[in-house]
Amino acid sequence: MTEYNIKELKSGGLMKQKEKDIFSLRLRIVGGFVKSEQLIKLSEIANKFGEGYIHLTTRQGIEIPNVNIKDFETVKKELAGVELQMGACGQRVRTVTACQGKECSHGLIDCLLLAKEVDKKYFGIGGHPHKFKIGITGCPNACIKPQENDLGIMGRLKKRFVKENCNYCGLCAEICPVGAIEVDRDSEKILFDADKCIGCGDCVYSCPTDAWRKRQEGYAIFVGGKMGKFPKLGVKVFDFIETKERVFEIIDKTLEFYKKFGNKGERFRETLDRVGVEKYKNKVS
Repeated sequence: MTEYNIKELKSGGLMKQKEKDIFSLRLRIVGGFVKSEQLIKLSEIANKFGEGYIHLTTRQGIEIPNVNIKDFETVKKELAGVELQMGACGQRVRTVTACQGKECSHGLIDCLLLAKEVDKKYFGIGGHPHKFKIGITGCPNACIKPQENDLGIMGRLKKRFVKENCNYCGLCAEICPVGAIEVDRDSEKILFDADKCIGCGDCVYSCPTDAWRKRQEGYAIFVGGKMGKFPKLGVKVFDFIETKERVFEIIDKTLEFYKKFGNKGERFRETLDRVGVEKYKNKVS
């Protein structure tokens, strides 16, 4: 098997192991969501074609190690029977990762739905200088680590205060993780520093009198995060995007920017460091 063929196989999710003709098969798992019947089939495949186990990756993916290349087409058909597909490697948009979103008590956006929509539109798109990873997290707790992705999406919340509902108990000030709220019980005043607020919504969901209320859910956008030998955290370029349509527009323009200005083999962060974040913001704004 030539090196060229191995690269072609890798782009479709087949990663060559050290043993002759043995590969680890990477699957397309969006947001870490797997149905129970899919897990049963994966167990059957691993027992029949692998060595009886699967590997859970750091990006919520599933890999089936130790599969002989001669069995690949058979395995692919069995995966298709439970609506599972091969993943992607190489210079392509990778499978989207996501947290539980609104299924978590802190979640502000529907991460799984958004992950499926983003993955459907962008998964496997090639022609970029290097791989491109997208991660979606439901709130500023950032469990999915959006700052470590080439493009990270974080749920945020804007709120409003209904003074007549407030009993000035002070719970919102106590629970605020950044000290953006101060309560003066004696004069019955609420001091809110919008510049400090990180949009986590903790005050809204803990207020016993419904004085703090949700006004709007939105998205913060980070770009240029990467791990590896030389890790860097992503830069927040948009603090609050109001619509999902605008998020998709930003992704479109980001990938266009990367294709246009990125050098071969260069991660997106390296492109931003060389070309400039401000130039990027001007292009996608």
